[in-house]
Amino acid sequence: MNPLSLMRLYLGRIFIVCFIVLCLLITGCQSNNISDNNVTKVTLWHGINPLENRIVFNELVDRFNQTHDDIQVEALYIGQPDAQLPKILAATVSEQPPDILWFVPQITGELTKLGALLPLENWLDRSPIKAEIDPAMFDSMELDGHVFSIPLATNNAAIFYRPSLFAEAGIKKLPETWQELKQVSQQLTVDTNGDGINDRYGIFLSLGKGEWTVFVWLPFIYSAGGNLLAENQPNLVNPGAVEALQLGADLVRDGVAMLSPPERGYELDNFLAGKAAMQVTGPWTLGQLQQTDTDYGVFPIPVSKEKAAVVGGENLFVFKTNEQREQASLKFLEYVLSEEFQTTWALKTGYLPINLKSQQSSAYQEFVQKNPVIDVFLEQMKWARSRPIIPKYTRLSENLGRAIEASLLGDKKPAEALAESQKRLDLIFAQ
Repeated sequence: MNPLSLMRLYLGRIFIVCFIVLCLLITGCQSNNISDNNVTKVTLWHGINPLENRIVFNELVDRFNQTHDDIQVEALYIGQPDAQLPKILAATVSEQPPDILWFVPQITGELTKLGALLPLENWLDRSPIKAEIDPAMFDSMELDGHVFSIPLATNNAAIFYRPSLFAEAGIKKLPETWQELKQVSQQLTVDTNGDGINDRYGIFLSLGKGEWTVFVWLPFIYSAGGNLLAENQPNLVNPGAVEALQLGADLVRDGVAMLSPPERGYELDNFLAGKAAMQVTGPWTLGQLQQTDTDYGVFPIPVSKEKAAVVGGENLFVFKTNEQREQASLKFLEYVLSEEFQTTWALKTGYLPINLKSQQSSAYQEFVQKNPVIDVFLEQMKWARSRPIIPKYTRLSENLGRAIEASLLGDKKPAEALAESQKRLDLIFAQ
């Protein structure tokens, strides 16, 4: 046997061993999901960050458990969303999934292909809570005429900035166009000691191939008139996508952008430290920001050709298990959709509530008045678009992420990077 064949055999055996170990670990976790003393135990996997938001979620889960003697929900943090995906798919294939999964709705197609999800439309049609859901959310819940998930909350991304640094640079007008964004990024970039190394950059840009990177770059693609699909098939090579990636490449080339570590574009450390004056992120960071002395403001995604934003937030899926655990899971979902949960979650994390009563409540309206930056995200929801809900979306996202990464690193020109990703997608979607 030649060395290459030996290496393939060796790697294959390692993969099998790792898969078996993972399945055993998952099985161990699931062994507690049995009814005992008339209490149905439900496991929920999630990747809620930052820690402040995770603490709030755990408090809300505890509140549910305290008011339901017959159900106990165990919320387990299993890592960042991109790291979760292999674990989720392995658990699903081995028929040992959690009862409830927190994840972006774009995974819907992958999980429905495996026949793993409990359709929710019959339950939702019978529940009075359906009338309280913001109609804008239904696109993220549905695929092929079925409801497969419900939103935990929603959001979109805008640009956070440091007003004190803008004032220091003499900037009096917030950027509204891409050209203005480039200009203020240049003004904000500073080498304080003249050693040739910037001590502050105008903007912090997300780098990586994961879903977070795609989420924060997609509004720029939409703003330039780009898209990801044509006739429900991947179509990455279009003028809008090229223009958006070129914007990022230009900011890096001009030395005014700080790139995040791979897959860590959500971290605020450099923004808080004043090493970057702007960063694309969302209202979920308000809980973290409000615990610091950092000054901050928010402005909408600057425009190329049209206003653009992308509906964010994660949904909850229920896996097929047994009737008792499924019914217990549905009770928890009804709690998550309720005015009580949605108002508390919004007030403590900055997420936008999806319950109409919560949006209109005096508590939330008072919160918005005290936190006027929320208005930016509420306004952007008027034109925000969902990411595609299609089978193999994860492959589409991954390959767009590859093109973004190659463009920002200067490995390839944007059009070339997108063309290479499109070739891979043509093969994948032809299968």
